[in-house]
Amino acid sequence: MLGRDASENGREKLRAVVMVSGGGTNLQAIIDGVKDGTITNTELVGVISNNRNAYALKRAEENGIPGLCVSPKDYETRAVFNEKLLEAVDGFQPDLVVLAGYLVVIPPEMIARYRNRMINIHPSLIPSFCGKGYYGLKVHEAALARGVKVVGATVHFVDEGTDTGPIILQKAVEVEQEDTPEVLQRRVMEQAEWKILPKAIDLIANGKVQVEENRTVILP
Repeated sequence: MLGRDASENGREKLRAVVMVSGGGTNLQAIIDGVKDGTITNTELVGVISNNRNAYALKRAEENGIPGLCVSPKDYETRAVFNEKLLEAVDGFQPDLVVLAGYLVVIPPEMIARYRNRMINIHPSLIPSFCGKGYYGLKVHEAALARGVKVVGATVHFVDEGTDTGPIILQKAVEVEQEDTPEVLQRRVMEQAEWKILPKAIDLIANGKVQVEENRTVILP
């Protein structure tokens, strides 16, 4: 069983599990944030991926963080997978579950168990370009096709809807004339995602985020 460490100010460290499907650039931003003190009072206790070949698992290994692959392909039914996924998450005894580019539908039982303790990073300014079908590069393709001048990223709590949970932080990024979806995706990562996801975790770890109905209040 993983124990808790007391931080310098006496507050117990937040136990965070990160779930990711691909390369794990947002995971790396979190790892770097814990190391450089941008994220305080936080311990990364596990990384879970649905993809055995995800580079995110390599990042976890290189930084001494336990990593697991729990893939729907390994189970006969989605119900069994959902059960095993929840078991894997519970096994880390997390205070916070962070979805950082996790492209599998979260089981309703897990949403209920970790209500207001599970967050997601989405590469748009919700409610624009979000919901079913809007993920990864598709978000940036849609933004450019619409001709918007400002895009960005959002960190929000996860609820039963798709990208509908209480918003914690948002950051805007300007679209440039010659942007391709790939170029815009990279700029949104660098200027927004990699900044607000660590900041949101730090706020939560220090007890500064409250949820009131479907809105968040950031405490001073």
